[in-house]
Amino acid sequence: MDPVLSSIFFLTLLLAVGLGFFLRASTKDRTEQAEFLTPWDQAVLLEKLKQYFAARSYQVTVVDPDQGRISLVGIVQASWVLAAFLSLLAAIGLGSIALVLALTFPQGGWGFAGLVLLSPLVGLFYWRGATRPETVSFQMTALEDAALEAETRLWISAHRDEMATLQSQLGLKRTEAELE
Repeated sequence: MDPVLSSIFFLTLLLAVGLGFFLRASTKDRTEQAEFLTPWDQAVLLEKLKQYFAARSYQVTVVDPDQGRISLVGIVQASWVLAAFLSLLAAIGLGSIALVLALTFPQGGWGFAGLVLLSPLVGLFYWRGATRPETVSFQMTALEDAALEAETRLWISAHRDEMATLQSQLGLKRTEAELE
């Protein structure tokens, strides 16, 4: 094996490892916790949160009146666009690996091209891993500091995409402590 081909083979193996980690990370849980200040009192904020989560098909699972914490669960569906995109990336990556393997081991011929047929399995892997129940928890605390324009502090734990959507739709403002 000449040195150029062996170095390309080594880089292709690194590509395969990177592709595997990238595809595995597509189903990773991305739950975050944040604190928001709101200009509404707790009753108004609770009503807004109920409307928002009901529209997104979340169901209340736990209400803890002692701590003022409410937990909800909703099934988050995988994106067929992302499943197709990941399958395309896998086909390109596996095609590159097959090409390098065919050049490195010519006795195997183009049989390595069959690796590309595995790419739809990547979309299936994503689809099965990304369709799962997501839990959202939140807690409200009334503020008594007259210097602040806010009336309620909202602590929430949710998927980062859900948090971003909630923040934009309700116009919530993150506290500075969370930006660090």
